[in-house]
Amino acid sequence: MAKTSRFLQGPRIEPLPIVPKADVAQLVDGAFLAYNAGRLHDACQLFSLKMLKRDVTVGLSLTGALTPAGIGRSCIVPLLRAGFVDWIVSTGANLYHDAHFALDLSLHRGSPFLDDTRLRREGVVRIYDILFDYSVLLRTDAFFRKVLENEEFQRPMSTAEFHYRIGGYLHERERALRLRTPSVLSTAFAEGVPVFTSSPGDSSIGMNVAAMALKGSRFAFDVSADVNLTAAVVWDAKRRGKKSAVLIAGGGSPKNFMLQTEPQIQEVLGLPEKGHDYFLQITDARPDTGGLSGATPSEAVSWGKVDPSQLPDTVVVYTDSTIALPLLTAYALTRTRPRPSKRLYDRLPALGKALQKAYLKRETAAGG
Repeated sequence: MAKTSRFLQGPRIEPLPIVPKADVAQLVDGAFLAYNAGRLHDACQLFSLKMLKRDVTVGLSLTGALTPAGIGRSCIVPLLRAGFVDWIVSTGANLYHDAHFALDLSLHRGSPFLDDTRLRREGVVRIYDILFDYSVLLRTDAFFRKVLENEEFQRPMSTAEFHYRIGGYLHERERALRLRTPSVLSTAFAEGVPVFTSSPGDSSIGMNVAAMALKGSRFAFDVSADVNLTAAVVWDAKRRGKKSAVLIAGGGSPKNFMLQTEPQIQEVLGLPEKGHDYFLQITDARPDTGGLSGATPSEAVSWGKVDPSQLPDTVVVYTDSTIALPLLTAYALTRTRPRPSKRLYDRLPALGKALQKAYLKRETAAGG
């Protein structure tokens, strides 16, 4: 009998018919068998079976207008509460729009096929098929400026500290308003999850910070602290013999900021490291047009961002984050028990000092 090719060792495609009341996990395992559905199946299994083990530190990057679409409350908040995400890098815009929900300001489902000139006349803002009154922006701006007047903000700080402190104010506002579902920043505050922004000036939050500077505010974002603290989180995970994982929703600056932690450790600080152990990306970009160049798992190996021995534990799902994240979240919550929160925010000062100590020791040994 001829020997079976090693390429034919995978499970047979033998799906059972979908039945009424099938849950998401059953649907993914039983019917997501090929093409991008197959990659989403692989992503769900990688996330649930490997990335969510207790010895893995999981970072999440968020790009695109996800929180105004409800992804913050529906997906990110449950992931944080379950201990499935340990640190975050997000666009400032996602965090700004997240605050609308904490302030009980309404966003509405609409249509992408509307007359934007008429919307402008009527004071309605559109994010594709999401609609809200212009006053939502003004009231959210007013909240940030009011908070920034407080004495605790009259100094430079990392974006992680800034978002933690803002999360505390949003947490109190939600309690006062008796909101049933908290916002991302409020939940991150409660769970001790540090939230970074890679380009803090590139959002309405940064715009309001700039406006306050014109009035003499001493607040400023310490971007160097962000670079070193994110690297310290990864260094701490890896130096203790444990693992680091990245879950990348979209691309852009947050994706690179999360991945550059490894080149910061290896290339710039000169500390021995091999790269992230698990890599899961949801994207609709392509490497050949430049939108994903340098960031596929195999290319990331060449930068030291991903451990080459871990390439089998990397998945790229080419689809919309608003489709994949709800499915991934439901699958993980069904298949995996909650983990204790690592509360990395509470440990950030110590992690930063540990990274600094290792770097200075290497510099001294090298005669630098």
